[in-house]
Amino acid sequence: MKKKPVSITHIANELKISVTTVSFVLNGKAKEKHISKELTKKVLDYAKLVNYRPNQIAQSLRTGKSKILVFMVEDISNSFFSKLARIFEDIAYDKGYKVIFCSNENNDEKSNELISLFNFRQVDGFIIVPSPGIKDTIENLLKDNIPVVLLDRFFEELDCCSVVIDNAKAAFDATQHLINNKFKNIGFITTATNQSQMGGRLNGYEDAVKTNGLKSNTLQIPFNEIIKGRGKAYIHNFLDTHPDLDSVFFSTNYLAQSGLEVLKEKNPKLIRDLGIIAFDDNDMFKIYDPTITSVSQPLVEMSIKLMDLMLPLLKKKEAGAPNQRVVLKTELLIRESSMAK
Repeated sequence: MKKKPVSITHIANELKISVTTVSFVLNGKAKEKHISKELTKKVLDYAKLVNYRPNQIAQSLRTGKSKILVFMVEDISNSFFSKLARIFEDIAYDKGYKVIFCSNENNDEKSNELISLFNFRQVDGFIIVPSPGIKDTIENLLKDNIPVVLLDRFFEELDCCSVVIDNAKAAFDATQHLINNKFKNIGFITTATNQSQMGGRLNGYEDAVKTNGLKSNTLQIPFNEIIKGRGKAYIHNFLDTHPDLDSVFFSTNYLAQSGLEVLKEKNPKLIRDLGIIAFDDNDMFKIYDPTITSVSQPLVEMSIKLMDLMLPLLKKKEAGAPNQRVVLKTELLIRESSMAK
């Protein structure tokens, strides 16, 4: 038979003191409520002896705080999101919060289902990498005064705190780097979406080639095709129909990984002959042969900014303050793959 958990009432009855006194001691308010050190020690020692564990659900209902944050990303297995999540977890823990991680697969139905579930469980706030069609859901959270900070992408017409990078400038600079190294026919492989981060990367690439009087060569793969494992077929076909490309810029690290596989399958020599850049770094890029140039996002700074925006929302100290959009800079990690051939 499962042992019944020890309650505050049980402790109070055994020590012949009030439930209120026990509650104050166990919630760290003994000094504030002028409870003697002797009685405080007596309560704490007995709670330890009987292995008392607070009822988190009852506690959250009583205080209105669960001390839990949801960190929802597109795919937690992606190295960019998993590294970011790990850094944020430590920052949140230092501030007294635990974090639940989940993936929405860029799917609106799954996003809405997860948000509804966690909101019902009364988590304190959400860090969300939003899928394309959940603007109304986010807006409803904000109307209910639920703390929300968007990450990586945002909705232009929605007033919500967010932490993003300057995708357009990052893509422009990366494309310009290839052009400076004498690459003139640059392919850009990305996902087919109107989301802000991908739109910025596409715009940055197109601005760079246009500024330099070059031709745009783009492949936009539907995201659901990538999820179904068909992205490589699109890349194969793109390279077959654009045999004159001298370089390729991949808008995500997972597209770069698929693209490198395709190049190896087609002709391993292509990996050395073409200029290659990936958006978002990956540990494998440092040990590839050749090593792969990448646009690196500032993961630690992003995590710090996320918590900087979230804390005032959680504490409600700045109610009515305008929502902030923090835009951070990236770094181009130049390696062998983008050097002049």
